[in-house]
Amino acid sequence: MENLNEKTQDKMLDIWFFVGIMLIAYGVILSLIGIYYIFNPYTDVILGNLNPNLWWGGIMIVSGIILQLISYHSRKK
Repeated sequence: MENLNEKTQDKMLDIWFFVGIMLIAYGVILSLIGIYYIFNPYTDVILGNLNPNLWWGGIMIVSGIILQLISYHSRKK
């Protein structure tokens, strides 16, 4: 019975793996929207030139990659 638990734990993934994938996916979507708004800027928005979609998309991608690395290192142990 103990051997069976060890095999299933080797196949299980951390929650951080899925959270990292979700952050990367949302970050890519936001970054693409930010790139779109570089070429078609907002109209009548006070700080639209700062392009928050692009910034937050990049932050989400980096956060997702960090969570993927955490998940990878915890599976490696």
